[in-house]
Amino acid sequence: VQLVESGGGSVQSGGSLRLSCAASGYTDSSYYVGWGWFRQAPGKEREGVATIDSDGSTGYADSVKGRFTISQDNAKNTVYLQMNSLKPEDTAMYYCAAGEYNEDDVREPFEIFEYNYWGQGTQVTVSS
Repeated sequence: VQLVESGGGSVQSGGSLRLSCAASGYTDSSYYVGWGWFRQAPGKEREGVATIDSDGSTGYADSVKGRFTISQDNAKNTVYLQMNSLKPEDTAMYYCAAGEYNEDDVREPFEIFEYNYWGQGTQVTVSS
């Protein structure tokens, strides 16, 4: 399974970016798949930003609520992260992740251990 992120770049504070995560090579349909966007700034731990489950349920970190929107296009096997009103503190490497789960699993979608597959990351830099 390969996850490839794109859409990162440099913007000024208040600007917008749309990240994409294209998945390929996934053939096991016996599990549900949850998706997450994580980010890691220099010297900081990787943190969950937004998640979306196979039923479309979404979750957001408090720091991005109202500004970021996660969505998925199942036909294209692609997950998006629309980022508006960007702030300098949003500067980080952004990673896409996918994790398999069963219907009865109790998940913690903002935890790194929930995800089997990771992309290589795309850099987002917000200047003031």
